[in-house]
Amino acid sequence: MKFIKIQLKPGKEDSLKRFHPWIFSGAIARFEAQPEEGDVVEVIDSNNKFIALGHYQIGSIAVRVLTFENEPIDFDFWKKRLEVAFGMRESLGLITENNNTYRLVHGEGDYLPGLIVDVYHDTAVMQAHTPGMHYVRDILAKALVEVSGAKIKNVYYKSETTLPYKADLGAENGYLIGEYNNSDIALENGLKFHVDWLRGQKTGFFVDQRENRSIVEKFSNGRSVLNMFCYTGGFSFYAMRGGAKLVHSVDSSAKAIDLTKKNVELNFPGDERHQAFAEDAFKYLDRMGDQYDLIILDPPAFAKHKNVLRNALQGYRKLNAKAFEKIKPGGVLFTFSCSQVVSKENFRLAVFSAAAQSGRRVRIIHQMTQPLDHPINIYHPEGEYLKGLVLYVE
Repeated sequence: MKFIKIQLKPGKEDSLKRFHPWIFSGAIARFEAQPEEGDVVEVIDSNNKFIALGHYQIGSIAVRVLTFENEPIDFDFWKKRLEVAFGMRESLGLITENNNTYRLVHGEGDYLPGLIVDVYHDTAVMQAHTPGMHYVRDILAKALVEVSGAKIKNVYYKSETTLPYKADLGAENGYLIGEYNNSDIALENGLKFHVDWLRGQKTGFFVDQRENRSIVEKFSNGRSVLNMFCYTGGFSFYAMRGGAKLVHSVDSSAKAIDLTKKNVELNFPGDERHQAFAEDAFKYLDRMGDQYDLIILDPPAFAKHKNVLRNALQGYRKLNAKAFEKIKPGGVLFTFSCSQVVSKENFRLAVFSAAAQSGRRVRIIHQMTQPLDHPINIYHPEGEYLKGLVLYVE
């Protein structure tokens, strides 16, 4: 295969020698010819030496590296990458009778930059974040079915809102393989839940909190639990299985609350310990009493870009300050940030500031991150985005 060459400025190949998978537009000296968005390009250094092959797109990150080897980018290439990803999940014991919900592809963490694939039972939900991955979606769908040994029967493509807007690709959500068969119930650690991959956020569920939900379960016995920003109730039914005496789920979305109620009913039919409220988080925190001794704060990303980082950190301080103010003495607070641009240090500083403002005695008893099926490429630290703290509040 022959690809259009992109030559780098002198010294700009240093990060690539350390296997970082991004090439920024400012590092490019010249184009052999003008590539189209989504094309595979060959990257060479200032001495015309081969460095990598990757997907080109217009923007700050101009090339996302697919391979540092000069090899064909064909069906076998994509299939091999997916085989490695699937094999890792199997070897780590993530695919079991009690768990058929997992992330199969986590972008750069699986050497497939710009691609996310979450699996719910026999349906894979695929999201492309780059034009390059959009153009190979049908090849990827076919390879997904093959590498799973036909455990994956349906592949739903959901990229209308994840692809670069300026690329104007006209992407439409829909099934690439199979169809919706009224089976939207998946299994996570023995608990059932409905997944709305057609209309829900992201791929339909937040798979990245699976292991952290299990930690909540261990702390819940005999406690009064508030699950704030509950979405479809993941933390809530883990808390109920853990023996919580009451669980309240809060989300601003009425649709999310409806799905939360359905999920609780799937696992604990008729259980009166659970109540759900469609309400703004800050308003709920303002009006609630001090009845909770376990609070979960899992807000959506407050910052997706560095230019709003300051406002995001203020949001985390305000949110956690409210929780510190209201939680019972001896209470446990689970608090998270899923914002990639918010570092562990910045997040901890925001929570520290909120604790100091409250005057409460607070201890960190556990620290949380993303699970095994959201691996971080050691050469791409930007892939670490989820961070959380478990705090004991006196």
